[in-house]
Amino acid sequence: MITSSQNPRIRLACQLLSSHKIREDSKSFVIEGVRLAEEALINHWQPQFALWSTQLSERGKQVLNQLTLMQIPVEEIPTPLMNKISETETPQGLLMVLTQKTQTLDDNLNFLLALDSVRDPGNLGTILRTASAFGAQGLILLPGSADPFSSKVLRAAMGAHFRLPVLKMTATEFNLLCKEKTIPAMKILLADMVGAQPCWTMDLRQPLALVIGGEAAGASDQLCTIADGKVFIPMPAGSESLNAAVAASILLYEIMRQRQE
Repeated sequence: MITSSQNPRIRLACQLLSSHKIREDSKSFVIEGVRLAEEALINHWQPQFALWSTQLSERGKQVLNQLTLMQIPVEEIPTPLMNKISETETPQGLLMVLTQKTQTLDDNLNFLLALDSVRDPGNLGTILRTASAFGAQGLILLPGSADPFSSKVLRAAMGAHFRLPVLKMTATEFNLLCKEKTIPAMKILLADMVGAQPCWTMDLRQPLALVIGGEAAGASDQLCTIADGKVFIPMPAGSESLNAAVAASILLYEIMRQRQE
């Protein structure tokens, strides 16, 4: 049993939870809880080690058994130490350090979601979860968006990280992907209230990349320049805007609905 907070594995877990730079440099991140651990293993993400404490459920112990069979180091720590390092309100007694995968997109792309300066971790995680549920083939993170491997994003996404490719790109790289590296070329559609067409009347079955701008300032000038068109959600009650995650969810659902008709 590890009892010291200065143990190298404890220190690494704490650093990964608190530091974006360390997550980036080490290509590692931390997940907490049984469900995320199950999702990671089902989708073949590579664990480095796991920490557990006595509040772990029987379902969680099945995860430990699987890790042991995989010859992944599994260390018990006292419950007070788990509670100290955990970032969840009610720790489940399981914390796992994973290696980030090099992710790739499908060869036959026709539906991507891109986020431009979406800085709120809760919004990013919710959007990632919704994009996975409604059939997006990948999530492109443009500059200024939150770290997808922060603990808040991971919790809000509920395992979608392990099913949906998440790639970081510049606006130039994104435009190149949509226009020159995809056959047929994908239409870049920007969610915006100004000069846009209602989502109910627009044909969303064509190959497209939907762009959601940031919560405060919206999409950057560069994204507005490269966009092929704009789409908005009609709101008869007169509201001026929606939360980024809510708007993304409605538009993703409409795209899925049209494609299933």
